[in-house]
Amino acid sequence: MTSASKSEDPAQAASSQPPARGGRSFGDKVYLALTWASAVLVLIILGAIIVMLIHGSLPALRKFGFFHFLTSAAWNPVREEFGALSPIVGTLVSSLIAIVIGLPVSFGIALFITELAPVWLKRPVGVAIELLAAIPSIIYGMWGLFIFAPFFAEHIQPLLENTLGRVPGLGIFFQGLPLGISVFTAGVVLAIMIVPFIASVMRDVFETVPRELRESAYGVGCTTWEVVWKVIMPVTKVGVVGGIMLGLGRALGETMAVTFVIGNSHELNAALFMPGNSIASTIANEFTEADGEIYTSALISLGLILFIITFIILSLAKFMLIRMARAQEGRSA
Repeated sequence: MTSASKSEDPAQAASSQPPARGGRSFGDKVYLALTWASAVLVLIILGAIIVMLIHGSLPALRKFGFFHFLTSAAWNPVREEFGALSPIVGTLVSSLIAIVIGLPVSFGIALFITELAPVWLKRPVGVAIELLAAIPSIIYGMWGLFIFAPFFAEHIQPLLENTLGRVPGLGIFFQGLPLGISVFTAGVVLAIMIVPFIASVMRDVFETVPRELRESAYGVGCTTWEVVWKVIMPVTKVGVVGGIMLGLGRALGETMAVTFVIGNSHELNAALFMPGNSIASTIANEFTEADGEIYTSALISLGLILFIITFIILSLAKFMLIRMARAQEGRSA
């Protein structure tokens, strides 16, 4: 190597190294400032929402007390008596029904697309699932009210009452008037609405499993179910749980579709076939006619409670995902 080439090597090495932290270009500084501003803006918006909810809830919470407001089922705007128990129960029960129905359907769809469907059918089914996610919620509500609710009252509800309704201890939940609009109907409509979101997430995470793992499992004689249960699920369970939580969050906060089919009754019933309400449907129905400070504050308090419920559920889901990710890393190490 000549002396000239030796003298050029330090310059080339220096040019190949990234610039020092203090020597960022103007574009890097602008990009860093924009990313910081975006992150801070999210926190500011979230904080502003929390402050607004707390400030708007104070008149009602001061009058009734937070614990009494949570545990009371009274809702009488004329006498200014308000309680959040009935909307809370309706929200949780309808979301639970949606998850119980929607989760196995979503799992089956994702499994069919990734493992069982022929190549020519995968794309049409995937596009159909994505189109379901694009339908506005008010369309689901109108379909539920005019099409599904009458069909449910005439065909499905009598069948459930004559079977599950006669089971001791369980039958109390499967009773009610043949109206079609009920908490159970709202749960079914919510299930249809969250299926595209959960199925899409499951499909995407199932497709991230390396093909070599699948082929190795099939090569040693595993069935399709064994491949799914022993190979795909352990690798993708973190993403699957994340998709389930995404669907649950959608179900908890859904407004218009639930308002159409839940019945909007403040009476608390154990029967799933009776009309009920949810936090979102109560706010949507009554906010425009709330004419007093306590009435308006009670509705804002419902919004605060919905925010707290969603925050708790998503926090538990995040904690679960962290635990599962660490356990998976420990096994792989």
